[in-house]
Amino acid sequence: MKILFTKALLFLLFLTLFSCETKKQKPEFTPKPYKAGVILSFDDAYVDEWYEADQVLKKYAWKATFNVCRIDSIGAPQIKKLLEMQKYGHEIAGHGYHHYNAVKFVQQNGIPQYLDQEIDPMIVSLKKKSFITTSFAYPYGERSDSLDKALSPKFKIIRGRAFGGDAPEKQDSYFSNSKIVFAFDIDNSHIHFSIPYLLELLDYAKKNNKILILCSHKPVKEITENYQTKIETLEFVCKYMKLNDLKFYRLSDLDALLPK
Repeated sequence: MKILFTKALLFLLFLTLFSCETKKQKPEFTPKPYKAGVILSFDDAYVDEWYEADQVLKKYAWKATFNVCRIDSIGAPQIKKLLEMQKYGHEIAGHGYHHYNAVKFVQQNGIPQYLDQEIDPMIVSLKKKSFITTSFAYPYGERSDSLDKALSPKFKIIRGRAFGGDAPEKQDSYFSNSKIVFAFDIDNSHIHFSIPYLLELLDYAKKNNKILILCSHKPVKEITENYQTKIETLEFVCKYMKLNDLKFYRLSDLDALLPK
C-alpha cells in the first residue's frame, strides 16, 4: 500500500513540475505601452493633392502614410514630390502595382499570380525609385486570411478597411497589437462618415489610450465627387490632436509595438 501511495505521490509531483515548466515556456504577452494617437493614411496616386495638403498641415508637425498604386505611371515631378515628403518624415507605402481588387483577382487567378503581377513588381519599382516601403494597404480594403498570410513575409504592417459605423468600442479601426490593421474611411462620400462620428472615434482613442487608424483618398478644398476628403476635415483632426496631446503615427510605426 505504501509503495502505491509513494508512486502516486511521485506522479503528482511530476505533473506539477511539468505544468509549471509548460507555463514558463508560454509567458503571457504584455502589450508594449504607447501614447494615444492617430494614423492618417491616403490611398491611390493623388500626389499633387497630397503635396498641397502637406503644405497646409505642416504647421501641425503632422506625419502621414501615403499608399501609392500604379507607381510606374506616376510622372517625374510627382515622384520628386513623394521623395520630398518621405524625406520630411511621411511614409510611402504600397497599394498595388495595378490597383487590382485582391480578393476578386485571387478568385480568378490564384495567390501566386497575384504576387507575381501585383505585389512583386510594385516592391521592385518602389525600391528602384528610393522609397522605403514596409507597409501595404489593400485596394478597396478587401482582404482575406489567405492573402494576409501570403503577404505577411513581405510587409511589416498590412492595412484593410473597417466598413461599419459601429459604436467606437466596437470599431475595428483601432490598433489591436496585430500586424493586420483596419482603417475608417473619412472621405465625404463614405456612408458612415460625419464630423460628429469622427469626433466620437477621436474621443474614444484619447480616453482609452488607443491608436485610431483613418484612411482617405483625395484631399480637396471643396467636394466635387466621390473619394474626396475636405482639407478642412484633415485640419479638424490635426487640431484635435494638438489640443489633446495625441501622437501622429505612421503605419510603419506600429511594427515597433508588436510582440517579437
